[in-house]
Amino acid sequence: MKCTVFCTGTLKEPYWRDAEREYIKRMSRFGGWQVVELPEAPLPEAPSQKMIEAALEKEGTAILKRLPAQSYAIALCVEGKTCSSEELAALIARLPQEGKSEIALVIGSSYGLSPRVKSACALRLSLSPMTFPHQIMRILLAEQFYRAHKIIANERYHK
Repeated sequence: MKCTVFCTGTLKEPYWRDAEREYIKRMSRFGGWQVVELPEAPLPEAPSQKMIEAALEKEGTAILKRLPAQSYAIALCVEGKTCSSEELAALIARLPQEGKSEIALVIGSSYGLSPRVKSACALRLSLSPMTFPHQIMRILLAEQFYRAHKIIANERYHK
């Protein structure tokens, strides 16, 4: 199943880019892993809540323009549903039977995602109740989707 990550911001450190490239390579045999980086809306060092909301709306508009209409869209957010690796694998395995051939994963900026983006997604997912930097989240997400595809393929993966 093709997976595309729509994320606000970039991977700044070379070691994060190297890790992401490794998962892109690993996922190639399972339908692919693509990353679409979108720009963060500029904010001052101590933005007001109104400024943050405006930035999220601007970022949200850019995300929604890029989301493929036929994809199963998943918003990564702290209030999302948590699941085990096996439950994630079951979800991914079920999607083709529901006519879905592509998953769109959405990671917002450090302030999160606009309510419009969350509403447009079929699922809100949280990988943990803890908060992680968005750069780490991209790698964790890639690892979990790779793990899920290995589970679906009934292949061994390190524990």
